[in-house]
Amino acid sequence: MPPLPSSTASAVQIQQFYDKGLAHASYAVRCGRQVAIIDPGRDPQPYYDFADEHEARIIAVIETHPHADFVSSHLEIAQETEATIYCSQLVGAKYPHKTFDDGDRLKLGNYELHAINTPGHSPDSISILLMDDMAQSRAVFTGDTLFVGDVGRPDLREDEAVGGHKREELAAQMYRSTRNKLMTLPGSTKVYPAHGPGSLCGKTTSTDLDSTIAKELKTNYALQPMSQDEFIKVLLEDQPFVPKYFGHDVKINKLGAPSFEDSIRAVPHPGSAALEPGVLVIDARPAAKFRAGHLPGAINLQDGGKFETWLGSVVGPNEKFYLLADSQIALDTVVRKTAKIGYEGNIKGALLAPTLLPETAPAVDVEAVRQHPEAFTIVDIRNHAEAKTPVFDNALVIPLPELRERAHEIPTDKPVLIHCAGGYRSAAGASIVQAALPGAQVLDLGEAITEFQKAAVH
Repeated sequence: MPPLPSSTASAVQIQQFYDKGLAHASYAVRCGRQVAIIDPGRDPQPYYDFADEHEARIIAVIETHPHADFVSSHLEIAQETEATIYCSQLVGAKYPHKTFDDGDRLKLGNYELHAINTPGHSPDSISILLMDDMAQSRAVFTGDTLFVGDVGRPDLREDEAVGGHKREELAAQMYRSTRNKLMTLPGSTKVYPAHGPGSLCGKTTSTDLDSTIAKELKTNYALQPMSQDEFIKVLLEDQPFVPKYFGHDVKINKLGAPSFEDSIRAVPHPGSAALEPGVLVIDARPAAKFRAGHLPGAINLQDGGKFETWLGSVVGPNEKFYLLADSQIALDTVVRKTAKIGYEGNIKGALLAPTLLPETAPAVDVEAVRQHPEAFTIVDIRNHAEAKTPVFDNALVIPLPELRERAHEIPTDKPVLIHCAGGYRSAAGASIVQAALPGAQVLDLGEAITEFQKAAVH
């Protein structure tokens, strides 16, 4: 395809695409009729639609690093549009690409994109500086290096399978990347990170989805004056858990993922056929429907705002599972969410919940819990940082991502009461514990936990 002529106008358009489920931000940068895509999600269609709407052509796809928390469509976009993929030479990418490191530049109309090596979150992280036709910095796309109110966590590449990089070494690199590279940019430079609030790639991310260098210098705890040793200590404390799927996605992204729609079409839909025994069942229906009837041993991961994150936290990357929902639309939705983390190949079968659902879950007597909490074995499945503020005295803390492996630690001489912070996780937790301890009485406190949290505060 011959290149489309670029506009002589100096205007540039930056379009942010935000996926709330993964708290992931990707970008299209358009100058005239040329577009560069930065850190695309698994579904490439929104980027194609953007280019079509502006009668523009995608000429570049830039990966700031091999992402851990979602699967990127960089290879698929390149194959579809003949765009060039750009990433750091340190990635060791297995797909066709051009290296993009300190000093490298990419023309986009009459603007330029400059590579800046900013290791810290990963050893191969880069940031992308947008320079206008007057050689002024307009924006920086910081990937997982600098967030609004935070910096990327440095503890995701310790496993030998993803490089064996010690967290302290990466934290030291993050200190130097922020101080020597990003903090020296003009204060007016807009900051566009790859993640927003709720991302597990950071810990205190702001609700704002963009910022400026000046604002971050003033308000971001990680950019305040401190020694390198102080920075490392502050950065490493209270980082959230690492979901089971993170290393798996780094490896997929280094190779380049297959087509999103083709992968979804390949998912088996066995209809009402008998399920193979011993294979995990993920039931994505609402908790009330699950409690009223479900298959023995099923785990209730309700389709909600964070379905894909919790799926990849509870289920390992090598586990096969059935996926159940209560309508075809709901089933299609959770299959697509599963593919966003590269788990679509793990689906043994996607099917509608059968009519015969022999297991039920008992309702909890909230008043009995309020009057006599000591009559229950209470399991707090919030994360360790959350559980530092207990709701019940003497609760056993086992975070949801650890629950399948640690359910045997729970005493069963009293009814087992599961709670989280809002009710979503406890539905999953109660189903996991019931499957692991079939003789026990397992209760889900659900959304009633909010009443107890208010009482604990007062």
